[in-house]
Amino acid sequence: MTLGRYSFEDENCDNVSIIQADKMNYFTDQAVVSGKNGGVVNTDISLKKHEKSDITQSIDSGMVEDLAIFIGPIHFDLDKSNIRLNAAVELDKIVSIMEEHPTLEIDVRSHTDSRNDDAYNMALSEKRNKATIQYLVDKGISRSRLTGRGYGETQLVNHCSNGVQCPDEVHEQNRRSEFIITKR
Repeated sequence: MTLGRYSFEDENCDNVSIIQADKMNYFTDQAVVSGKNGGVVNTDISLKKHEKSDITQSIDSGMVEDLAIFIGPIHFDLDKSNIRLNAAVELDKIVSIMEEHPTLEIDVRSHTDSRNDDAYNMALSEKRNKATIQYLVDKGISRSRLTGRGYGETQLVNHCSNGVQCPDEVHEQNRRSEFIITKR
């Protein structure tokens, strides 16, 4: 068992945070935590071990359609389309999977949160999509193996729609790119 500890400086006790645990050869997982009086919160995130053969078998058998089963979601900063360092780690995992499966093709689906108007969010999600695909191409994946588009705020993963007040950490769950297998 590996223990990880992290502290947030000047964290407001009423904030909600998303903690992500990531370790090589383990499935990435997340937990949502909120501060309490006293400021100390303990949470367990149990990571399940996987072997490359598990990934290969799941992909080859057709059991897996969404690569997010093997990697953490990649998220974007508010109003940004650049690839963050933590997202690059996850994208490098996709590169590795695609290198091991030379016939694998994926559809990249990029999204925004509900802040800003619909037209702005659609354009921003397209920029996020292009940045995500370009990162994979720059790492050696053929552009012909990648499709994608932006969906704006049309496919939110939580209740943070127009006019709903949510902490930024919860809005961030919607600012994402997903990776769907279209050909094995």
